[in-house]
Amino acid sequence: MFLSTLSFFLANVFVKQVAHIPAMETVFFRCIVATAFCVWGLRRAKASLIGSNHLMLLLRGMFGTTALYFFFVTLQQMPIASAQTIQYLSPIFTATIAIFVLKESVRPTQWFFYAIAFSGVLLIEQFDSRIELKYLVFGIISAFCSGVAYNLVRSLRGKEHPLTVVLHFQAVGAVVGAISLFFAFEMPVGWDWLFLFMVGVFSQLGQVFLTDALQRERIAGVAIVNYTGLVYALTIGWIVFGEKQGIMAIGGMLLVVLGVMLSVLYGRRQSRLEEIEATAA
Repeated sequence: MFLSTLSFFLANVFVKQVAHIPAMETVFFRCIVATAFCVWGLRRAKASLIGSNHLMLLLRGMFGTTALYFFFVTLQQMPIASAQTIQYLSPIFTATIAIFVLKESVRPTQWFFYAIAFSGVLLIEQFDSRIELKYLVFGIISAFCSGVAYNLVRSLRGKEHPLTVVLHFQAVGAVVGAISLFFAFEMPVGWDWLFLFMVGVFSQLGQVFLTDALQRERIAGVAIVNYTGLVYALTIGWIVFGEKQGIMAIGGMLLVVLGVMLSVLYGRRQSRLEEIEATAA
């Protein structure tokens, strides 16, 4: 999970290095590289490329691509630590949307934890003049679309090969990204080509390490490690990009992480208690 978090963070750093390139163009290059990895993996596994749940796979690809686009915009337009922190809201949207999609419940205490996380976002926006309201909204839209995409992935569990689900996400991103090139295209020059390639490579590595971690350990145990990405973001943002953070902004980031972590831990604890009670009965 540490390797996954580090890989995703390095992908974000490379996205920021090509901030002069339109976000959708970066999505295109990222998805082209990842698509090649997915096709190679599915060929080795002798699994289906097209799958059988076409509508669900298409929707997963559409929401995933939308989330990726808006996330890349926020990475390019605000400090990397702030953009990454806002993306941490996605588990909240995942749980909330699951109420309607997967008929899962959210306990009252968890709503309190969600309120803590959202108060942190408001604190960041209030005390960091570099964050425009428009891009804050974009970040929240990205987190929401990620929540929808995660619910679609969960609904496809056991129905499709994991790489088939990932492939459709990458393929939709590549197609939509290719169409966007006709409207906004900036020719990469010099190191841009390497940076764009690295975005795809590290994104795919992050996905591989994440999948392996989730298959080996309980999700609550490994999910917490994901928030070490904030340490990377604060450190590299300051050293590489000169993005210093004020005390109040850092406090807001910590509130977001605290709210989401408490919700995850509380939810898993209650689930285990219910399993114990069911067994005892």
